[in-house]
Amino acid sequence: MSRARAFLTRHGLDLLVVATAVVTAVGTLLRDDLEHPSGPLFVLGLVGITSSVLALLARRRFPFAAPATTWLVCTALSFVDAQLIVNGAGILVAGMGAAVLLGTVRNASLSRIGLIIALGGSLAVVRNGPDSTADDMISVPVMFALGWLVGWSLRERTQRTEAAEERARLAELQREAAARVAVAEERGRIARELHDVVAHAVSVIVLQVGAVRHRMPESAAADREALRNVEEAGRTALTEMRRLLAAMRDDDDAPELAPTPGLDDLDRLVRDVRAAGLDVRVEVRGNPVALPRGLDLSAYRIVQEALTNSLKHSGAGVAQVVVAYGPDELGLQVLDHGRDGARARVGGSGSGSGGGHGLAGIRERVKLFDGDLDAGPAPGGGFLVRARLPLGGGS
Repeated sequence: MSRARAFLTRHGLDLLVVATAVVTAVGTLLRDDLEHPSGPLFVLGLVGITSSVLALLARRRFPFAAPATTWLVCTALSFVDAQLIVNGAGILVAGMGAAVLLGTVRNASLSRIGLIIALGGSLAVVRNGPDSTADDMISVPVMFALGWLVGWSLRERTQRTEAAEERARLAELQREAAARVAVAEERGRIARELHDVVAHAVSVIVLQVGAVRHRMPESAAADREALRNVEEAGRTALTEMRRLLAAMRDDDDAPELAPTPGLDDLDRLVRDVRAAGLDVRVEVRGNPVALPRGLDLSAYRIVQEALTNSLKHSGAGVAQVVVAYGPDELGLQVLDHGRDGARARVGGSGSGSGGGHGLAGIRERVKLFDGDLDAGPAPGGGFLVRARLPLGGGS
């Protein structure tokens, strides 16, 4: 049934055109009026009137020429055989369909020319008809003009629909582009933050290697040389990291001189958010352990972004933060009780106070440590952000 419906949707009008052409041809062959021509003129009329209907099959490729041909051929045939056109029910249907199609032509000027063709053709056909009256000279053109108006209204509606679809497509492209830019900016921000963590660790390694090298006896020349190479490699790595950071930083970005925060600074973050109007309740589960510096920073940023989004977009009065320390993973959960609809719409694009990009930033940080993220409307109302960060993730 679905295939039949799809076939009729695409080719149903073509089947109607062919059926109309067959009916018109049969009606022409069975004419019983005494005035109809015979011989070559009869064949010309039969072929012409059938072809004028079948011309509508080319309406997709020639939206103006195909229906205009129907009207022009029928008008010309009315001068050859006066009753050929006025007596055919099938040609009436074809003429009305052609008038509607002329109204739907995208080019407004061509569509108006199509109206002139339909009006002029209908006047000529009625005038050539032997039994036409003065009322027919008015009613028949008006009838086809109404058909053209139907097509014109369909044309206007189609254009509005296509314009709306185009605007939706462009808006979707803009949203995708904005999302890509947000992700790229967030990745750069994460890289700049983690640079300090990595640079500090490499600096400690270089200093320790240098201290060990100076304490080694002169007799261990080979070992001292190996440690010197390690120390020089570490210093080179630090130089390259600083050069990379300078390339990633925008011209107007100020250097970050403050220490990178971690979960130990969560109390200060909670105080700031409470002062802004959101009552935050924190629950710590399990035994807190020392976290790798990069993971500790990302965990803090995840909570910060989630709370900032709740503060800005949810309209919630209360938010709950759960920090769960496991044997091999860190669990983070931020739940607010705001409006689900508004929260779901804007949660992906809100920006945190630290310059991040809401859920985009959270997603990138979780991905960095091979973790899992679950964000969306909570079952009991509000919005829930739940992240799981393996303690060995990203290694």
